[in-house]
Amino acid sequence: MDLKLLDCKVSSLAVFRKLLEDKVIVLLWRLLDDWKETSVECFLSAYSEFVEKLYRKNINLSEYILKRVLENENFYIIGKAQGKVFDSYIVETVENELKILQEMSRLTPDDITADIDYNGFMPKWRTSEIDFVEEYEKRIENIGKYGYGKYSQNRMFILRNGETVPVKYPDSQRLDHLYGYQRERQAVIDNTLALLDGKPAQNVLLYGDAGTGKSSSVKAIVNEYADRGLRLIEITKEQLRDIPKIIDDISHNPLKFIIFIDDLTFTAGEDCFGALKAMLEGSASARSDNIAIYATSNRRHLVKETFSERDGDDIHRNDTMQELISLSARFGLRVNFSKPDKKEFVRIAGELAKQKGLEFDEKEFELKAERFAMSSGNGRSPRTAKQFVNQLVNEQKQEV
Repeated sequence: MDLKLLDCKVSSLAVFRKLLEDKVIVLLWRLLDDWKETSVECFLSAYSEFVEKLYRKNINLSEYILKRVLENENFYIIGKAQGKVFDSYIVETVENELKILQEMSRLTPDDITADIDYNGFMPKWRTSEIDFVEEYEKRIENIGKYGYGKYSQNRMFILRNGETVPVKYPDSQRLDHLYGYQRERQAVIDNTLALLDGKPAQNVLLYGDAGTGKSSSVKAIVNEYADRGLRLIEITKEQLRDIPKIIDDISHNPLKFIIFIDDLTFTAGEDCFGALKAMLEGSASARSDNIAIYATSNRRHLVKETFSERDGDDIHRNDTMQELISLSARFGLRVNFSKPDKKEFVRIAGELAKQKGLEFDEKEFELKAERFAMSSGNGRSPRTAKQFVNQLVNEQKQEV
């Protein structure tokens, strides 16, 4: 293989030029330079640095480069996601660059070391015969399912310094690990499926007692339908003013997004709900068919009010409180997660125990579960049931 020619081809990348910032690809690119005028030691150091970086990601070079190509956020894939038709010169350039990257991805250790005067052991990697043009066309055809850029690589995000960043260790909760509240959860699932299908979807408020699985339900739904193009961006109450910026960033993205606000509660003195109100009301600047807001709260009306606030002399206080109280009414779907009764609590605990592989006498289990709920101070809830089962698991381990 003519490495010098391939080096020139890679240098000519335009549409996929950002790939030359990738640590693995740029180290491989450097290995294509003419090493005849430098020392063997320098080459071996550069070679080993490349292999070490590759090993951390994927031992198969072809698979690694293809993954980076498919995730690359460039003007072409963004335009294709929006249905844009490109000039034939640009289409030709994209196809040519995909073939260059395909050629690069098939480089073997022998190709790289052919002219190096060294007979010692060299770490190797694998390659595959992958058609990059075909795979890229498939990705564009299914862009609504996979997306591009950082949103194609991750499913859950948070807001940091005004930018969405991936959650390092996302919640892995799945729907089949949640027990109870099937009717309540199904209402949220149905709404989410409407969002994914491009149908009118409601903004959702999940309210009710603590520990009933409101937040877990939302994240489990995202995990369940991430492969259909569902993503979650979690923000705090203090970040509500950033909602317009988030919407600008994702409104033209082919993926579907849930903007998630956990444990949302306001007091009368706060005014950071303006952006949320605009989004819920569907103002022209806030409307987007691929976005829905999901919020959880322990309060139905989202307002935490003290007696001293009620007695204040602010002549506008009543208007302010009414505006806050009516905020929950702007959620098109409101789902109540209330604490389970004794029978449902024991059933939930029993399902969790079976999931852990525990064997138990039902009557004794019921007595222990109820005793735990009453002594915990938190009362009956799925969270308390989980804590109870974890205690049983620990007790059995100690007995063994």
